[in-house]
Amino acid sequence: MSEIKISINMLNTNEEIHAENKELFDEAGIFVINLMSSPGSGKTSILENLISKLKQNLNIAVIEGDIYTTKDAERIEAKGVPVVQINTGGLCYLEGEMVRQASLNFDLREIDLIIIENVGNLVSPAEFEIGEDIKLCVLSVTEGNDKPLKYPLMFEKSTAIILNKIDLMQFTNFKEEEFYKDIETINAKAKIFQTSCTQSCGIDELSEWVLQEVKKKSK
Repeated sequence: MSEIKISINMLNTNEEIHAENKELFDEAGIFVINLMSSPGSGKTSILENLISKLKQNLNIAVIEGDIYTTKDAERIEAKGVPVVQINTGGLCYLEGEMVRQASLNFDLREIDLIIIENVGNLVSPAEFEIGEDIKLCVLSVTEGNDKPLKYPLMFEKSTAIILNKIDLMQFTNFKEEEFYKDIETINAKAKIFQTSCTQSCGIDELSEWVLQEVKKKSK
């Protein structure tokens, strides 16, 4: 297994760094996704499935955010794409400077898509712009349909929302109609994808949408 480089937290004005990161990625023609969720939503499984579907058409790199471990980065490295681990040492979100330092480990000339898997948290990651083109939020049905109203900022800022583990919906009290109603109230423009990684459900539709979003930027 190749070495997973660790980037450290460096303080700076995050808004300025976001703008600088955005300019850097735009000049290189790279589409950047900020993938967010609470712990246990299946975010890393979604990422693994996206890589499998997209890597034939796109050159993908991944930045993995975690508080301490490299477990998720090891899973992503096994998919055959370059990955850099950021350990925040306690912070429950990624900052723009962390992403900047991590991106220096890639040859940006060779990349079409960077996916940043943010630290698992439904609050703080949504507050920080880090150079991304879009935010994607993953919510599993096992977390309950009340989360969009309890943590509205993440759902408000997300271009798309992935409702994951739908194969388990029958075993939960998740109220699908209320979920869609709440998302309509918070963010009527958000696209919603229903997925199940264990059943390979909805992954094709999600992957095709991501591919088209990347292509839009490259034109």
